[in-house]
Amino acid sequence: MADQEKNLPKASETDQAPCESGCSGHGCGNASGGEPRCKLHSYNWLADIPGGYADSDMVEVTFKNTRKGYYKNSTHIPLEIGDMVAVEASPGHDIGMVTLTGLLVERRMKSMRAGGDRRRGRDAKETEEIKRVFRKAKPGDLERYEEARAKENDTMIRARQIAADLKLNMKIGDVEYQGDGNKAIFYYIADERVDFRQLIKVLAETFKVRIEMKQIGARQEAGRIGGIGPCGRPLCCSQWMTNFVSVATSAARYQDISLNPQKLAGQCAKLKCCLNFEVDAYVEGSKRVPGKEIRLETADATYFHFKTDIFKREITYSTDKNMAANLVTISADRAFEIIALNKSGEKPLSLRPEGDAKPREKAAFGDILGEDDLTRFDKKKRKKKKKPAQRPEDEAKPRQEGERPAGDKLRKKKRSPKPGSGDKPAAPKPPKE
Repeated sequence: MADQEKNLPKASETDQAPCESGCSGHGCGNASGGEPRCKLHSYNWLADIPGGYADSDMVEVTFKNTRKGYYKNSTHIPLEIGDMVAVEASPGHDIGMVTLTGLLVERRMKSMRAGGDRRRGRDAKETEEIKRVFRKAKPGDLERYEEARAKENDTMIRARQIAADLKLNMKIGDVEYQGDGNKAIFYYIADERVDFRQLIKVLAETFKVRIEMKQIGARQEAGRIGGIGPCGRPLCCSQWMTNFVSVATSAARYQDISLNPQKLAGQCAKLKCCLNFEVDAYVEGSKRVPGKEIRLETADATYFHFKTDIFKREITYSTDKNMAANLVTISADRAFEIIALNKSGEKPLSLRPEGDAKPREKAAFGDILGEDDLTRFDKKKRKKKKKPAQRPEDEAKPRQEGERPAGDKLRKKKRSPKPGSGDKPAAPKPPKE
């Protein structure tokens, strides 16, 4: 027990040392140890398999923001999640944090390569060369790495000025230095194709490092900058999302969301990524309800689709195609029964089943405030007359026949005549001589 307490990181170290993803403290993995609980965290659900079946030489290493890579631990260094390591780069080496180890890394590599091969249109067997882990990061490596990261903001501002002087239609959103400080990656956004050959020459002469330009989209830029979404929580792209999937307006149609571009767009001016989170559940649920184009025929009218509650499997129909008129809500099973009857040439008397012909009464507690009736102000409240309190001595005293209780005695008060009333005021008395 004492040995376990020695290996635990101190609270001051975990609260102050930032991790590679940009967050700091509160149980997040960093150089002092601990398991990462931030943006690029991956839960290793194969770690508790006994017998060494989940062991692997591959490790996942995370760098700044969303950049991460897979490296081979060829020298069999004892690595754990949260260790800072020096890995192979071109040229030199880079510094990153181990975020995943074991057999799960190989599975993630296969899925990632399969997706990349499909996008590039080549055979999945053709793979790139796997780089290796050099060593655990030494204090000198970490010091040089922190010095390189301290120059990133000033480098980005200066690079923006250089791009503006060259009149290039592009925006430099972020700069990332390599762990050894010999290379800098410039992330930029551009609507059109940009010829930045002259820009690379000027940047190389100014900063004396090797320059690499990478184009990113609006979603990747929002993930790097961060912010608060309309839901009141930090942006998903800046917290945990690493792979961005295209979002279509059909996702909003499946969920019956209003096609308002101001509400559907996020801070990146693109469709919100969260539209894809629940669309699969809506697509599966829509298969268990009738289509919107189907009409229901009854003996008295024709009903058109008005709205659908997919998860309750309730459909509301209207007698008018363009507006809400004589709305009737039935279950999906009842709708399928009527569709089957209409196909056989029969028309039921009403949409509701025979045992449930009357509409359900609205519950009194259906509204949260209980004040949804517009005529609630027309009802006059009658004031109840308060009965005079009976004194204890009157209760003890026995009443005689024909005698009223003490509280029922009426007290008459003389009232002064109101101005303008029929009673004339008394004439004033003459003054005495």
